[in-house]
Amino acid sequence: MIPRIDMQKLVKRDPQTMVDLRRGAEDIGFLILYNTAIDAARIDEVIAAYADFFHRDEAFKQAVNMARTGANRGWGAGGAEQVDPMANPDYKEVYDCGFELPAGDVLTAKNLSVYAPNLWPADMPEFRATIEGYYDQALEVCRTLLRAIAAAIGEDDGYFDDKFSRPMALLRGNFYPARPDWAGEKDFGIAAHTDYGCVTLLATDGVPGLEVKTADGTWRAVETRPGSFIINFGEMLQMWTRGRVTATVHRVRGSGAERISVPMFFNPNYDTNVAPLGSGEEVLAGRHLKKRFDETYLHLKNP
Repeated sequence: MIPRIDMQKLVKRDPQTMVDLRRGAEDIGFLILYNTAIDAARIDEVIAAYADFFHRDEAFKQAVNMARTGANRGWGAGGAEQVDPMANPDYKEVYDCGFELPAGDVLTAKNLSVYAPNLWPADMPEFRATIEGYYDQALEVCRTLLRAIAAAIGEDDGYFDDKFSRPMALLRGNFYPARPDWAGEKDFGIAAHTDYGCVTLLATDGVPGLEVKTADGTWRAVETRPGSFIINFGEMLQMWTRGRVTATVHRVRGSGAERISVPMFFNPNYDTNVAPLGSGEEVLAGRHLKKRFDETYLHLKNP
């Protein structure tokens, strides 16, 4: 059973809520988070903004096609990603935006793709305002959650704080069309994978689709309505915490209905060492993330 976590009780470090958080992070790799500062009406607004964009004609979306860039900002067409090399490219569309460095930041000169400029569609100012506003809100929820995770695994609340001052945080809109008639056993909205980074905060439109692989190898549906979030953890945090946090395999097979989901992938600063704590090794978060992006986005895999 995936724990359901009340964010307000989590902030107060309610003992039972912390036990549930630790169980979700260590044993399951998934949580349901509710009673945050982001309500259902706000999620509905964000979902509607993405739907407006995804339902535009392809010529309009091509103007912000990330395939023309060396990064992952803007629109990705169906088949633009392949998370599992043994499966076919994922048939979803995506729209990605991320953290932009402030003017004069020392990392700007390095032209790092994980901090690339965002691409915004022309003549959709409301879309940009809605998504940028939600981005900031989602960052705050993620920061609060990560402080509680630090406490749950035996570190100080502020252990991660300075490592997320310039987060490689990627906000995505996923558009899953109805599963096509031609789809076979190697065709998925997104194939089986673990997330690459630290914490994922996932909002959905309530349409079923997400499936989690359980310890016995079966697939279990995970659903929630707008206003609650599905939380899962990535391979970077699993490595960083010496396995105290679990990254669990999941997928979206697709159904007869369209589906939109909005994950915030919350990842640390580029130059953060995410090697196992106390190992004396060095694994830069930015290099790890870029490697995984280059393996997934087809325009980065085959430039």
